[in-house]
Amino acid sequence: MSAVTLARFLHGEVRPGELPHREHLRMAFEVLKSHDFATAALHYANALRSLTARAGRPEAFNMTVTVAFLAVIAERLAADRACDFGQFTQAHPELFDRRLLERWYRPERLASPLARAAFVLPEPRG
Repeated sequence: MSAVTLARFLHGEVRPGELPHREHLRMAFEVLKSHDFATAALHYANALRSLTARAGRPEAFNMTVTVAFLAVIAERLAADRACDFGQFTQAHPELFDRRLLERWYRPERLASPLARAAFVLPEPRG
């Protein structure tokens, strides 16, 4: 199995088994280091949508999870653009918590058909 590179990821050359959570994070980190947020979100979402379709699971793609997770990574990355991926993950271990977005979203909102199809904002608290 060859190494996952950003170019391979963005060009749809990565098999689903090559992209565990850590590699998802690394691809997000790399695309955000290379592009502004809007461009990164477009490329990253397109690559993930393509990956889930090739895996025969297009319903697994979730636009809200994709954009919200990218936003969290981008916010943390903005504080230290000079760090490498290893330093970044050491400084932000919360990114490995798959329930991280539950700080802002109820699980049922994230799992909704609307959240899968379009980015939805978190519901106001309180």
